[in-house]
Amino acid sequence: MKKEKNELKNIRFSKFYIVIALFFFAIILRRIYVLSNNEIVENVNIQSLASNRITRVETLYSKRGTIYDVNGDALAQNISSYTLIAYLSPSRTGSSKIPKHVVDVDYTAEELSKVLDISKEQIVKYLSKDAYQVELGPRAKNLSELKKDEIKALNLPGIDFVETQQRYYPYGRFASYLVGYARKKEKENDKGEIVEDIVGEMGIESYFDKELTGVNGFVEYQKDRNGYKIPGTHEVTVDAVDGHDIYLTINSSVQLFVEDAIDELTNNCKTDFISVMLADAKTGAILASGTYPTFDPNIKNIDSYLNLNVSVPFEPGSTMKIYSYMAAMENGKYNGNEKYKSGTFTAKDGTVMGDWKRQGWGNLTYDQGFALSSNVAVMTLISKYMNAEMLKNYYNKLGFGSKTGIELPNEASGKVAFRYETEILNAGFGQGITTTPIQNIKALTSISNDGIILQPYVVDKIVDHDTGEVLYQGGKKEIERVASLNTVQKMKELMRSVITGTSGTSTGYVYYMDGYDLIAKTGTAQVANPNGKGYSDSIVVRGLAGMFPGENPQVLIYMAIKSENCSTSVISKMVKSIVKNTSKYLEIYDEAKVKTTKLNSYTVESYTNKEVSSVTSILKSNQIRYVVLGNGDRVVSQYPIVGEKINKIDKVFLLTNGNEIKMPNIVGYSAKDFYNFVNILDLPYSIDGIGYVLSQSIPPDSVLDKSQQLDVKMGAKY
Repeated sequence: MKKEKNELKNIRFSKFYIVIALFFFAIILRRIYVLSNNEIVENVNIQSLASNRITRVETLYSKRGTIYDVNGDALAQNISSYTLIAYLSPSRTGSSKIPKHVVDVDYTAEELSKVLDISKEQIVKYLSKDAYQVELGPRAKNLSELKKDEIKALNLPGIDFVETQQRYYPYGRFASYLVGYARKKEKENDKGEIVEDIVGEMGIESYFDKELTGVNGFVEYQKDRNGYKIPGTHEVTVDAVDGHDIYLTINSSVQLFVEDAIDELTNNCKTDFISVMLADAKTGAILASGTYPTFDPNIKNIDSYLNLNVSVPFEPGSTMKIYSYMAAMENGKYNGNEKYKSGTFTAKDGTVMGDWKRQGWGNLTYDQGFALSSNVAVMTLISKYMNAEMLKNYYNKLGFGSKTGIELPNEASGKVAFRYETEILNAGFGQGITTTPIQNIKALTSISNDGIILQPYVVDKIVDHDTGEVLYQGGKKEIERVASLNTVQKMKELMRSVITGTSGTSTGYVYYMDGYDLIAKTGTAQVANPNGKGYSDSIVVRGLAGMFPGENPQVLIYMAIKSENCSTSVISKMVKSIVKNTSKYLEIYDEAKVKTTKLNSYTVESYTNKEVSSVTSILKSNQIRYVVLGNGDRVVSQYPIVGEKINKIDKVFLLTNGNEIKMPNIVGYSAKDFYNFVNILDLPYSIDGIGYVLSQSIPPDSVLDKSQQLDVKMGAKY
């Protein structure tokens, strides 16, 4: 009986375990059902989780487009930089007979310390970490192509590089506010992932960021537990699409003339700002855009993020008299021989306003008043023959008070608003209203283009980097007729009288140059007092709006300088330097023809480890200039690097395996060629000025010591 009870108890106990087992089995079945029939479980994508455990996706980064000048000279481009990494785990080598990790820490550190600015002891610390791989600190980042090649030549096991792209500006502060800058920045991609990419933040780099930015590709493959590709498995590759290349209307040589002249002026007087713009008088294409202060986009030493030529309106002063006189002519009320009394003018409300020479010049004709920049001449014209609506409408027709639409970010519209009599009279000679330099360039096209105003532009074309297809073509765009031919001819005559007069008959006589037919209007504007009402007693904006040659204008020039102590003679020296150098370069003489040269590009090949004779033969056949450095017979390094596009005016530098390098004659080198030269030799240098090399501290043909600093002076080529 007792035995039966025990058996019954065991059966009941067994049933309990069976029920428990069935319960857990049901849970497992339910879990399997949930996992099998649902893509998302507990906020986790099951398929993605499984895929990520066996699938690796590597991004193929696209290359940002290059910004060129009108002749194809690179102003902004991507260059590769490298971060040195070291693999420390033996698992990376595995069963391979060739070591793929750092085997000898002491030897590796010793060799790396010879080529890196890091002590052997510090490198040993990095290489002794318990990690799969390590970086060697900030001094092993942003390495150049040449430094990477030097380290690779050491053949150290476990040493590798991670390539990244960074933006490089070969000419430094050259047209920096117009070109702008781009830098690495985290952003969200199409998949919602946060990635690091080069993003434009100013100038052309910002305005055309979408066009310059390419589309990244990827490689997707199956990986093993160590992260390596499993042989024979399926692989998916989507190639990256590089960004488009942008060709500007900027002419590098003309821009250098402007930059050099600005530098010369700032050495002679203190200024708050300088604005200089040059444009093609027949098309509206911007040839040069210079400002002071400026910055180097490679180091981003920026005080202001606004482009003075586009984004900062200011009171222009008497250069506005050009358009006030044009307004009178277009209203049919101008008689240049009619006389008025100069000196002072009394408004209807009793306000007394006057000429810059308060006592005046007695009775003058309106033509004479223009040459002498008489405020009373303009005020009398407005008072007798025009009203606020007439003047404002004509200013607006010329583009003042609205954006020009130039392809640059943050363009300002300025302010052309006047209502009361004194405001109208002040506006007539450029006070109480604000304009931008680009607006003044646009307005000048109405004179240079026979009365039809043009749209200013700075982009010559946008090109598909891979196919060479022109995706956008800039060009001349006429807006509307704003002046008759009679008005245009009369304005040219008046502007010529400003330059060809004497100290007693004009304000612009200091700008006269024998053989250079500059016609212009000068201006001096008072600056609003930042501490209260009224104007500053000492600081003024001196300006000039003109064109050359006067009979058939080819180039427009607008200049403005805010300063307390810059004399007209110093300012005129800057303007004359720009006009002379530009005229010579563009071959603007009596025939008034502009010569432009479109340069063919050449893609640099790999010349490393090839015989010097065969490389130079290839370059000669492609009409590429080259410089051989060293007395060896094989090329060990080159600059520019493989794949870079150059023009046929650029030089290719070839460093040989010889141990004796003689200093070449670099006088006449462009800034780009100079930087390529010092980069390939890793030569310390200093530069005084910008433009082309005028002198060098190390004599030509002397044997180079790489520790010796090369000092050069740069300036205008002509």
